[in-house]
Amino acid sequence: MRLRVEFTTEPFDLDEAPAHAVVARDIVTGAGLDAVDVGPFGNTAEGEAGRVLAAVNALLRESLEAGATRVSLQVNVIADAHGGGAAKGDQGEGEAS
Repeated sequence: MRLRVEFTTEPFDLDEAPAHAVVARDIVTGAGLDAVDVGPFGNTAEGEAGRVLAAVNALLRESLEAGATRVSLQVNVIADAHGGGAAKGDQGEGEAS
């Protein structure tokens, strides 16, 4: 299974990246994930489920320890290279069955 994580850490500082943002960036770029996109207002990465979940665990723990007061994140199951994705019947929030 492949996952995509999207996250932000707060508080924001537009003049200089806060320590918690630097820690989060370092975790995500060093986790062996694919399609990593790090920006000032949001970050995304994709990869094998185990790697993404390990990165999310480290990201939460270490960015909070580095001073983040809020971490917002979303994790989605995405189609893998073979066209697989969410299990049949697994639907997103708000979707009808």
